[in-house]
Amino acid sequence: MRASSENLLGEAAAGSEGVVSSQRLQAVPILRPGEVLEMVPGLIVTQHAGDGKANQYFLRGFNLDHGTDFATSVGGMPVNMPSHAHGQGYTDLNFLIPELVDRMRFRKGPYYAEEGDFSSAGTAHIDYVRKLDGTLGQITVGQHGYARSLLAGSPTIGNGNLLYALEWFHNDGPWEVHENYRKLNGVLSYSQGSRNDGFSVTGMAYRGTWTSTDQVAQRAIDSGLVNRFGSLDPTTGGETYRYSMSGEWATRGQDSQSKANVWWLRSGLDLWSNFQYCLNDIAATGSCATGDQFKQSERRQAAGFAASHAIFSRWGGLDVENSFGIQGRHDRLNPVALYATQSRNVLSTVREDDISQTSLALWAQNEIRWLPWLRSIGGLRGDTANFKVNSNLAANSGKASDQMLTPKFSLIFGPWRNSELYLSYGHGFHSNDARGTTIQVDPADGVTPADRVKPLVRTKGHEVGIRSEPLAGWQTTLSLWQLDAASELLFVGDAGTTEPSRPSRRRGLEWTNLYTPTAWLAIDADFSWSQARFRDFDATGDHIPGAVTTTANLGMTVDDIGPWYGALRLRYFGPRPLIENNSVRSSASTLANLRLGYKFDRQTRLAVDVYNLFDRKVSDIEYWYDSQLPGETAPASDRHVHPTEPRSLRLTLSYLF
Repeated sequence: MRASSENLLGEAAAGSEGVVSSQRLQAVPILRPGEVLEMVPGLIVTQHAGDGKANQYFLRGFNLDHGTDFATSVGGMPVNMPSHAHGQGYTDLNFLIPELVDRMRFRKGPYYAEEGDFSSAGTAHIDYVRKLDGTLGQITVGQHGYARSLLAGSPTIGNGNLLYALEWFHNDGPWEVHENYRKLNGVLSYSQGSRNDGFSVTGMAYRGTWTSTDQVAQRAIDSGLVNRFGSLDPTTGGETYRYSMSGEWATRGQDSQSKANVWWLRSGLDLWSNFQYCLNDIAATGSCATGDQFKQSERRQAAGFAASHAIFSRWGGLDVENSFGIQGRHDRLNPVALYATQSRNVLSTVREDDISQTSLALWAQNEIRWLPWLRSIGGLRGDTANFKVNSNLAANSGKASDQMLTPKFSLIFGPWRNSELYLSYGHGFHSNDARGTTIQVDPADGVTPADRVKPLVRTKGHEVGIRSEPLAGWQTTLSLWQLDAASELLFVGDAGTTEPSRPSRRRGLEWTNLYTPTAWLAIDADFSWSQARFRDFDATGDHIPGAVTTTANLGMTVDDIGPWYGALRLRYFGPRPLIENNSVRSSASTLANLRLGYKFDRQTRLAVDVYNLFDRKVSDIEYWYDSQLPGETAPASDRHVHPTEPRSLRLTLSYLF
């Protein structure tokens, strides 16, 4: 059945973790590669600019921006980028090839000793397949200049398999200024054995270029200056690349399991944006001669490793698992920079820095089955981080370091009648941008004092969860959670400064369901509610801007009804406060996507995907901030929106050699 899922009774450490199979991922229509993460219950994936840019993510009352507080990895390689030019934890999944995904393991909350930086809200570990059923040739065409081709296979070589994939992609989108997003993407991997007893060596390469239509001030649309799909700066956009090598190794003994991985990557980004149009230019010069466009740029090399060892034994007649591990990472950015630009031409340097950043972690975890119906899992993690910044402003150069111990503990009761109860508690953290840890003056003027921030920010969470299979084929989980953050510290890449924010608390409820009543039908339904508030008093208010309250994701998948198959997805993205006093809120949106397919034979199939099935005129994202349009005499606070793409069709022909 295409919507099968693993039942984690007896294995999970908390109620809000799970595994999404390749069958479920490949059954649903996906507009962008990053939307595979929407199979994580409660997680919403949007875009506020060109599709070549990292998506924007929302989960558990967080506006995660481009990835802060949600850790993602592919094939054991972390995707989040610390001290990134555009935003801390930047997670660009445009290099992902969905057809190669074998499974996605997700966890939520800071309850797992092996999970570190950026994982307070959750994690997603994506694994590629090691062997395909044959050689896949696939061509997709669609409206708005969409074209994609994929060739993938895994021939046997020696005692292993050589997995290869090559993807070519182009899309203009519905925008008045054509996006002209071009992507070339490749994977080459050799593996032997399995993930628990074998090895793999993988190389990946990705390059993309695009023109971006960023969010637009609502008053510009209302006045007719531009339409919903128009641009106020036709030269914004980006260029990016990512090249990587990685290796994974595992061996399974009679009473042990050892795993290790190493990785290296080289990446770069040049991103041109213009969110305030003329505000800064008019304030500085009295006219809008050059505008407020800016370029964020970085060149990065990074390398890391992880190793773990688990021992399965018995203590006094009790089943015990002891695990311990080490993780390390070093990032070298030369440079990471912010420039004032016009039509992609550099006018001046706001700041330019070289950064060396190193992190090292040790962790240990103990699991004991005290009774047939009682398990405990206790863990401790220690992290250290070191930062060195060489800035074009000497005052902002320097070194910083920090250390943190984070305990974890869970009690699991059951199973009773196919049900388990989880009580989980843990501390976590996220790192801050290295530039914020050494800053002394605002780089915009080189004079105004700026406050430094702590390199590592602690979070604390607890959760009560239940996992059950009340009926044959129905898997359901219910989680009640709370997460506190010592500070909403954030480096603001758009301005090149750090803004320390206030302590916060988030709490919520999640209900996840998967029901497969027959071999040909699967129904899934995920609902989440959360509340996000600042914990201190401030006259501006206690609401956290961008914090989503309610989400829902409903789906139905049909397969094995003769040659026909299909899927229908419905996603609800609830309203969010846009400012602290909650007087301005975003609108909610409901979107539906449809897939209808036909299998001519075992080798050939044809599928039609319809996105935004009911052609809803809603926004992917909304912000509230000041901007100034050309011709305006003063700045104005306004809603800034990026529209959801209109109804569009894509046709995919697949052939398995």
